[in-house]
This record gives sequence, structure tokens and C-alpha cells, in this order.
Amino acid sequence: MPQFSYKARKRSGELLEGALDAADRAAALTQIQRLGLFPLSVEAARAGASGAATPGAAAGIKLSSFLPQSMRESMQQQRKPKLQELANYTTQLANLLHSGMPLTVALGSMVNLESKGIPSEVSKELKQEVTAGRSMSDAMARQPRIFSDLYVNMVRAGEQSGSLVQVLRRMAAHFQQFAAVQSKVTAALIYPALVSCLGVGIVAFFMFFMLPRFTDIFSGFNIELPLPTRMLMGGSALLLKFWWLLAMLIIAAVVMFKRFSSSESGARKLDVWRLRAPLFGKVMRLNVFGQFARTLGTLLQNGVPLLTALKITEQVMTNRLIKEAIAKTREAVTDGKTLAQPLAQSKVFPQLMVDLVRIGEETGDVPGALNNLADTYEGELDIALRLLTQLIEPILIIAMAVIVGFLLLCVMLPMFSLISHISSTTAK
Repeated sequence: MPQFSYKARKRSGELLEGALDAADRAAALTQIQRLGLFPLSVEAARAGASGAATPGAAAGIKLSSFLPQSMRESMQQQRKPKLQELANYTTQLANLLHSGMPLTVALGSMVNLESKGIPSEVSKELKQEVTAGRSMSDAMARQPRIFSDLYVNMVRAGEQSGSLVQVLRRMAAHFQQFAAVQSKVTAALIYPALVSCLGVGIVAFFMFFMLPRFTDIFSGFNIELPLPTRMLMGGSALLLKFWWLLAMLIIAAVVMFKRFSSSESGARKLDVWRLRAPLFGKVMRLNVFGQFARTLGTLLQNGVPLLTALKITEQVMTNRLIKEAIAKTREAVTDGKTLAQPLAQSKVFPQLMVDLVRIGEETGDVPGALNNLADTYEGELDIALRLLTQLIEPILIIAMAVIVGFLLLCVMLPMFSLISHISSTTAK
């Protein structure tokens, strides 16, 4: 590929000189402008001229450091793709490579393929990096918002073993399984969340709008209101008069909870509570243990060393109790212990996992044991979610019936008294 030497200025006015490879002068100008530089001159390099890399590469500086501030901010604010979007992107790339396309050609095709959640600029930058001589794993490591450490290390393992297509397909299946689990958990929580919001809305509407109108009606008659009605009317009057105080209390509670959950000790206590909570605790445990087994098993199956796989798995996990247990396990494995020993000593992981990992170590198939565990936990999670949904539905229906029944009772009781009062007055 032809080489071009150039002179350009940075936004600060500093003069830079360098050389780069490009198909033609127009492509060279485009590359220079991509670096956030203002080109002064671009000329074809003489034969035998030293092939200097871009100034950022020659100085050991990331190319992104030369990008304009607006471009760097837009890159930082780019949203992280969803698991299903990442799975679709990985599947497309694996299919192109499996068809016999060279990597640079496949990445060029990915620019034109529609990948929801992953901009075409990502594939374009990957192609440029690979064309410049970088490995795909190193190019992906430069885009951490899109490609996690798990993704990068698995691609690196695939490059080293010469089985990149197989690794990409396993990764796509891995992300799809995680996306399926997440969708099941989300679907199980949607119904109780909607019913709870509906219940709060009904109570608020009744207390703020309906009850004050009934109060005006009852106050025009000389009747003694039942105790539940007087209590409800008193509560409604307080809410109407001091609603701002209630709003302040809610805001203060939210702020205090956020501060508590953002602190290390508070976040750890919440994570421990999530694993031990009634009803939801079992679902959380099955989800966490399945995620741990699936992630670690997939990494080991694709040739990632055990210590590296444990470190990546620790980063993937969100529960701090599990993260601490994995960190201690990694330290113990570094000291020469087997994987099953520190897992058992942590008192966090279930005995089934410890036993199967020990059997996997004895048979030389730890990845297979972990993947079998993941399948087991994901199957149990599916059953637990169905049971949880079936249990929550009648509980919420009964709670809504009690609340609505109490509100109706508080209104109907004085109505009976009012009818009785009107009847007695008419009789006289």
C-alpha cells in the first residue's frame, strides 16, 4: 500500500510530521482528519523512506487521545449494547468468517450489515486497526464500551488456537443464553410491578380526589361517622394539607437509600440480603450461580487460562459476596490449590457445585462440569420463576382486594348511616 508523508497541526497549534499507509491521497487526508489534525501538506513518500507510523503510535499514545473533545465525549457516552445485540453481531461476524472471507473483508462487510445497538463505526474502526497490523482482540480491547474483557480474552484465545469462528459461535450462544435468562427474570417481575403501581395509583386517586367529595357530602348531615371512615378522612386531610412533607420524606428516603447502596458496606449488605431474601432469594441464587458457572466454563472451554478466567468472571459478576469469594478462590489457586478447595472453603457456593467441580478436576473436564452446572441452574431458575409468578399473583390479588374492600367499606358504612338518618327524618 502506498505511503504518504504529511505535515499537520494540532488544535493547540503544535506542528506534527509523520507518515502513514493509505490507498491514495484522499484516503490519507481522511485518516489525518480522523486524528483531529489539520493537514498542511500530504505527499507520496519516496521509495525507501522510513515507514513511520502515525504520531500517536510512534509515541506510544492511543489514537483516541488525538480525537477532538466532542468525538471523545460521544464515544464515552455511547451506550453499552444489550446481550442479544452483541450475540447477533457476533453471529454475523462468525458466519462471514466461516464462509471463507478474510478478516478485514468480513469486518468491511459488517460495516454495511445492520447491527442494532452496535454502530457501523465500530466495525469500521476494527477494520482500520486490523489493516494496520493489530490483532482483532487488541483492536476490540480499545473499545471497552462495546467489548468486555470476557469478549476480548475469548477472541484472543480463539486467535491463538486458530479456532476464531468456533469461539465466536460459542460466544454468541453464551450471550443468547444470558439474554434468555435476563428476559425470564424481567418478565417475572413485570406483573407484580404493574399491579403494585396500579394499587398505589388507586389509593392515591381515592385519597386525593374521591374522599374529599364524600367528606363534603357527609359534613352536611348530623351523623356520626364510623371509626374507619374518620381515620381515612383524617389521613386524606393530612395528605391534602401536608403533601409537600410526604414528597420531601419520599425524596429523603430515596437519597438515603442511594447513599447507602453506593457505599461499599451498604452495597455488600444489600447483596447479601438479595441472596437470602424470602421468595426472591432462591431466584437470585440460581441466577448468580448459573452466571458464574456459565461464564467460567465458557472461558475455560475456549482456552483461557484458569487465573485469567477467574479474574474475568469476578469482573462480570455484580454480587459483591460472590466477587469476594471468587477473589479468594483466585488467590488460593495462585498458591497451588485446586479450584474445588477454595470454592468449598468460601461457604458461598453450593455443595453440588463443589462436588461437580472436584469430579471435573479428577476427570480433566472442568469446563464440561461447569457448563452442566449452568444448564442445571438455568433449568431450576426457569421452574423457580414460574412458581414465583404463580405465588405472587394470588398474593397481589388478595392484597388489592383487601385495600379496595377497605376503601369501599369506609365509604359504604356512612352511606348506610346517612340513608338511615334520612329515613328517620322523613318518618318524623
